[in-house]
Amino acid sequence: MDHTTITPQEFAELDGVDGWRVLLNGIRADFRTGSFTTAAMLVSNIADAAEVLQHHPDIDVRYPDHVHVTITTHATGGLTTLDVDLARSISQLAGLAGATVTPGTVQGLEIAIDTMDADKIRPFWAAVLGYRELDGTVVDPVRLGPSFWFQQMDEPRTDRDRFHIDVIVPHDVAEQRVADAIAAGGTLVTDEFARSWWILADADGNEACVCTWQDRPGEQ
Repeated sequence: MDHTTITPQEFAELDGVDGWRVLLNGIRADFRTGSFTTAAMLVSNIADAAEVLQHHPDIDVRYPDHVHVTITTHATGGLTTLDVDLARSISQLAGLAGATVTPGTVQGLEIAIDTMDADKIRPFWAAVLGYRELDGTVVDPVRLGPSFWFQQMDEPRTDRDRFHIDVIVPHDVAEQRVADAIAAGGTLVTDEFARSWWILADADGNEACVCTWQDRPGEQ
């Protein structure tokens, strides 16, 4: 089907997609249906709508009543008008089912490894995880586990761990997530790159980044 690429900023300004949030290369929403049976019925209805549009989401059902939906256009590796059309259709179906959307519960997760030679270590991580290599990262072929990416270093890093966690959250919950992490005993390493990401550390110095789509080059 014909489609047009859209930016995260353009998506955020659209009508009919209020419950959806841009995360990584797609959009996500979490619906509470009230019962597991209703959740299963909603999934069936979403499948029918996806067939009509010939554009298919990833769907995860969790007890007691969560339906978590991820939409992206795999052919472009990002957001398009196809995603918008499907998101609007799913939101309408969820409303008819009496479901409520909970935008603050969606998030993405990536694991970053600092390295001097990504090409040397990447095949190991793909093999040991049973993942596949894709555009410099290693990804779960069934899209359940977090992806791993490799941060190129100019010199070996000895003053900190070589792993850090990227937690990708909706743009409108990021500051609260950062505040909660600090209140829980963490420290703010830097907010130099906010609103794209904040670097935090636990009491032992292990780092995590809270990330959003905002203020990233090429994503306005």
